[in-house]
Amino acid sequence: MKYYEVDFRIEAPEELMQDARDIVAALAGEAGFETFEETGTGVKGYVQTSLFDSNQLTCSLQTTHLPGVSVSFTVSEAEDKDWNEQWEQEGFEPIVISGEWKNENEEKIVVIHDGRHLPANQTSLPSPHPPFLSIEIDAHLAFGTGNHETTRMMVASLLSLRLEGRRVLDCGCGTGILGIAALKLGACEVVGYDIDEWSADNARHNAVINQVDAHFISLLGDASILKEVEGMFDVVIANINRNILLSDLPAFRSKMKEGSILLLSGFYTEDIQQLADKALMLGLQLTTQKEESNWSCLQFELKS
Repeated sequence: MKYYEVDFRIEAPEELMQDARDIVAALAGEAGFETFEETGTGVKGYVQTSLFDSNQLTCSLQTTHLPGVSVSFTVSEAEDKDWNEQWEQEGFEPIVISGEWKNENEEKIVVIHDGRHLPANQTSLPSPHPPFLSIEIDAHLAFGTGNHETTRMMVASLLSLRLEGRRVLDCGCGTGILGIAALKLGACEVVGYDIDEWSADNARHNAVINQVDAHFISLLGDASILKEVEGMFDVVIANINRNILLSDLPAFRSKMKEGSILLLSGFYTEDIQQLADKALMLGLQLTTQKEESNWSCLQFELKS
């Protein structure tokens, strides 16, 4: 399989460089890129030649919205090898997320791991620690393992909801991590979708290794596929960039019933007002917000 190597050169103040790298990787991931590596001047990304769309990538990168940051890129043919190989071999260290689990009104710890790097004798957990929930993610790209602030905030937000018997819609499901967490926290069914075929497949794969595949449906497509999904949802979750969220909010709202919860992340604190205003126009009331390193996570409720 042939790949392009795309060298993203980022000009940014030092304090914004890592944020800029994260945004570029997230936006490029939505454009079909499969894996990334940081460089001294930005980040390199790898994408199948058949999936690469230079115009789409250029348009996506114009949505970074970081002051004083500019991004350019050059494209070359990549060495013929599996560009996921290093990531898949190295994996990632366990990620620990804690919060009060509303289903049982007790503190709960979620440990996200790659199946190989487990907490050694649980030494990475707080001591004494409450019971922990294990989620194994066999990722085919770095984003979607819990390393990013937005994923961690979303998992923590799911802990704060009563999910027992609830039906959950996972929009832009990626590795399936959020839907899998919802099922392990008591949800009865998750329907996820992603525009990238490798993400939809990876979500199914991760549902299998977490033994929740009987209750996890992974679809290929964008928000328009919701017209083909039957029934309404109690909880809708979406960790996607701001522009896609603004565009897809009406589609999310169409699958919510009175009392349904909407969790959104993937954007910066300066984007909160614009998203909250659009949500309010759709009858969604902002109830909770979290922030970490200038990233945000919002919780809305559809009230009568």
